[in-house]
Amino acid sequence: MKLPHTLLAVTVLGALAITGPACAQVSPQTLKSISIPDKVDTSIGKLEFFDGVPANINTVEKVYDNLDRMRGTQIFLDNMGAVSMYSVRKGLDGAGAEGANKIALFEGLMDSQTLVVTANTSTLYAYTYTDLAKDGPTVIEIPPGMLGFLDDAWQRFAGDMGVTGPDKGKGGKYLVLPPAYTGKVPDGYFLLKPTTNRNFLFLRGSIKNGLEPAVKNITSGLKVYPLKDAKNPAPTEYVNVSGKAFNTILPSDFSYFEQLNAVVQQEPIDAINPEVRGELAAIGIVKGQPFQPDARMKKLLTEAATLGAATARVITYHPRIAGVNIYPDDPKSIWSTAFANKNTSFEANGSMNLDARVLYYFNAGGVTPAMATSHVGAGSDYALAVLDGKKQPFDGAKTYKLHLPPNVPVNDFWAVTIYDTQTRSQLQTSQAFPTVGSQDEGIQKNADGSFDLYFGPKAPAGKEGNWLATVPGKSWFVILRMYGPLEPWINKTWRPGEIELAK
Repeated sequence: MKLPHTLLAVTVLGALAITGPACAQVSPQTLKSISIPDKVDTSIGKLEFFDGVPANINTVEKVYDNLDRMRGTQIFLDNMGAVSMYSVRKGLDGAGAEGANKIALFEGLMDSQTLVVTANTSTLYAYTYTDLAKDGPTVIEIPPGMLGFLDDAWQRFAGDMGVTGPDKGKGGKYLVLPPAYTGKVPDGYFLLKPTTNRNFLFLRGSIKNGLEPAVKNITSGLKVYPLKDAKNPAPTEYVNVSGKAFNTILPSDFSYFEQLNAVVQQEPIDAINPEVRGELAAIGIVKGQPFQPDARMKKLLTEAATLGAATARVITYHPRIAGVNIYPDDPKSIWSTAFANKNTSFEANGSMNLDARVLYYFNAGGVTPAMATSHVGAGSDYALAVLDGKKQPFDGAKTYKLHLPPNVPVNDFWAVTIYDTQTRSQLQTSQAFPTVGSQDEGIQKNADGSFDLYFGPKAPAGKEGNWLATVPGKSWFVILRMYGPLEPWINKTWRPGEIELAK
């Protein structure tokens, strides 16, 4: 058979490349670098190969188990925002605030009965979530003076409302459009276009002039209803959830993946990109299909959840990324921020800071750029102390002291709240509201204008007003909140002391 000229040339050249005397020999060093030994000792056990081919089913199973466990662990870390939002929604449902027009309102402020990551006792919270697949375009009317935002189902920022939003604190009507909405959009609304149907609405009311007027402002002016019912909307309900024991914390066991699957099933397929969808599909989470892992996969995902939670806790207490320490020039300082580099998107230079994202979503809820922007005399700023001055866990059986120097630089007030290291929620003690601050009537100020605060199982004699209770056998951490921070705080010329064992 006569070969075409080009094919003949390729065939001859290929033969020369294989058999010709000018063929370059691959060096032993190169061969070693691209090969695998017949027996390999690894962290998952001994693996065996025959000239690069898996030699037995034991090796195959070990490697696949490791692959599925690794993927499960990464999925756990990468999707905390979504599972956290789902957990909040299910918690609100259980507290009787199910549906967009049922507002969960902490009329008596939030106490330690409710498990919410690093929430405070000094703010009037109002929560709800949209269900755009059910309700269609949804109207949110907010009253004046609010501070709030909307996050999508993966806890990605969708838009601000209130003081930091387009209504500039005057109040107004917002219209939340479903993903890929192509219908008519009426005039007169501030538009929000999230990528998901279930979106978290967070509103915060100032109690600077008292709690009662703040509650009345919300209950008389906050309304949520479908656009189609705008001419005659059903009344918005306000569910008082203060003092209620319910849980909004993401799980750290196999149920994490069940909750993530629920989110995937409820949201549009393109709410996440093909790379993330492929990663989820590798462990059996596929939109439109049941999530039914076998016993082997369920065991591996349970291990992955444990490893993921362990990783999140290591990142929390011993972060190795830049931009976490508030006073980076002082290696002894324990004060840190939840938003590394004050970056609320966790993206920089075209890449995602994976550890920064975990640090925030594991320890806090709700994302808006306003949380990480300091304004002199307005808003709020936070500092966390998760370890003591010697970089050791706080011990609930011991007594510690925090010194705040004179002239704490705030326009409004400051407050210190204590948290449970397991739940990242307010520590449950004899103090229902585990906060001490400048608004407290019983707090003592030193002669020079400074404050000394104490943390321990028992109040030091005469210091009850400056004390937060701890629990022997448990650890804890604190957040210092500065409401209306002034220039000395922002430029760091004033700074809190370290938290040390009391003498």
